[in-house]
Amino acid sequence: MALDPGGRVLKLLLFLPVVGALLTGAWPGLGSAGRWRLAGVFSAGVLALTVIIAWRYDPAGPVFQFEESQAWNARLGSYFALGVDGIAVALLLLTALLTLVAVLVSRQTARGGRLYYTLLLLLESAIFGVFSARDWSLFYVFWEATLVPLFFLIDRLGGADRQRAALNFFLYTLGGSVFMLVALLFLYDAAPGHSFAMADMAVGGQALEPRVQLLIFAGLCLGFGVKMPVFPVHGWLPLAHVEAPSPVSILLSGILLKMGAYGLIRAAQTLPAGLLAAQQALVILAFGSLLYGGILAWRQQDLKAMVAYSSISHMGVVLLGIASLEVKGLTGAVLQMVAHGLTAALLFLIVGLLYQRQHSRDLADYGSLQGVAPRFVVFIAFGWLAVLGLPGSAGFVAEVHVLLAVLVSHGGWAVVLGLALLIAAAASLRVIGRLCLPGPVQQMADLDRIETFAATLLVLAIIALGVWPAPLLNLIGSSVASLLGGVGG
Repeated sequence: MALDPGGRVLKLLLFLPVVGALLTGAWPGLGSAGRWRLAGVFSAGVLALTVIIAWRYDPAGPVFQFEESQAWNARLGSYFALGVDGIAVALLLLTALLTLVAVLVSRQTARGGRLYYTLLLLLESAIFGVFSARDWSLFYVFWEATLVPLFFLIDRLGGADRQRAALNFFLYTLGGSVFMLVALLFLYDAAPGHSFAMADMAVGGQALEPRVQLLIFAGLCLGFGVKMPVFPVHGWLPLAHVEAPSPVSILLSGILLKMGAYGLIRAAQTLPAGLLAAQQALVILAFGSLLYGGILAWRQQDLKAMVAYSSISHMGVVLLGIASLEVKGLTGAVLQMVAHGLTAALLFLIVGLLYQRQHSRDLADYGSLQGVAPRFVVFIAFGWLAVLGLPGSAGFVAEVHVLLAVLVSHGGWAVVLGLALLIAAAASLRVIGRLCLPGPVQQMADLDRIETFAATLLVLAIIALGVWPAPLLNLIGSSVASLLGGVGG
C-alpha cells in the first residue's frame, strides 16, 4: 500500500478503529465470539498500519511527517491538523499493540460484548488523535474524548465499586482539563493571528515573558500531571485500576498515562522558559512520585493495586527524565514510556487472568503456582523482573539513560533514584517469592493458547527493546534533539 505523505494515512489510522467499532456494535447476528474476532481483525489491521507508518518515517527528514491541515473553524483559527514525529510514532505503535493484546484477552471479560468492543475501539481512535494532533484545539477534543469510553468501560463493566472508581476518574481528569483549557486560551490569545495551531502557539508562547510562561506552563502541568499521574494528584489511579476490567487496565496504565507525559513534552516545546523556571519543582515532584509509588507498591496485598502504585513510581522516572533537560534524560523518558507500557500491560494481563480463575487478587491467596500453572509463574516473574529494570529488558535501557542524565544535571540526587529502584526490587521479589512458596492453590487452569500468545507478544517486545534498542533510539533521536534545541537544554 502506497502511503500518502500528505497525511491521509493518519486519517485512515484515526477512522479505521471507528469503522471497526460501528461494525462490531451494529452488525446483526454476531455473537460474543463473532464480535471478539471482528474486533481482533480490526485491531490487527490497525497495528499493521502503524508498523508501515513507523517503517516509512524518515528520522533524517523533517521532524514532523505525514502532515495534513484542513480548516476546521477558520474564523476561530482551529484546524484539523495531523502530523507525527518520532516520539508520536513510538506511542502510536504502543497503542496499537496494547489494543490488540487487550482484545485478544477479552473473550471472558466482556459481559456486554457489543458495548465493550465498541468502546474499546473508540478509545483507541481517540488516543491516536491525541498523539497525531498538530492543533491544540484538536488535541483537546481528542483528550476529552478518551474520557467517555473509559468512563463507561469502568462504570458498566468494572468491579463492585466501579461507579465510585469511574466517577473519581472522570472528576479528577475533568478538573485537570479545566486548568489545561484556561492555559490554552491564554496561549491562543498570544499566538500570531489567534490560531490554535501548535506551531503558531509555540511562536506566541516563546515570545511571552518568563513569568507569564511559568503560570501558563503550571496550568498545563496540572492537567497533564493528573493523567500521568504525578503525586499528589494521583488519587484516581489505584481505585480505577482495581475496579476496571483487566484489559481496560492494560490500556489505562499502558497508554493513558503516557498521554500525560506526551502532553508535557508538547508543552515544553511551546513554553521553554516556563519549563526552565519550573525545572526544580518538577524534579522534586518526580522524586516524590518515585518514592511514594514504590513504597506503597511494596506494602500492597492487592496485586492490581500493587501494579497501579508501581506505575506512579515509574511515571516519576519519566517526569525526572523530562525535567533533566538532558538528551539522555529525555531519551530515557520516552524509552520508559514505551517500556512501562509493555511491562504494566503484561502484569495487568496476568493478574486479570489469575482473578478470572481464582476470584482473588490478594497476594496471600497464591502460592505453589510453579507446580500448578507454570506458564503463569514464568510470565508474572518475568513481568516483575522487567518492572525493576532487569538487564536485557526495555526498562533497563530506559533507567540507565535517566540515571546518567540525573548524574549530570543533579549529581548526588541520583541516590534517590537508586533508592526508589531498590524499593521497586523489594516489591517485585516479594511477589515472586510468594508465588513459589507453599500456598492454598492446589488446582488451576494454566494459560491457554490465545492468552499465552498475547503475553508472549509483550515479552518479545520487552526483550527486543532491551537487547536491540537502536531502532527505537533512531526513531526518536531527531525529535528529542529538536525539542531540547528549542528549550535550550
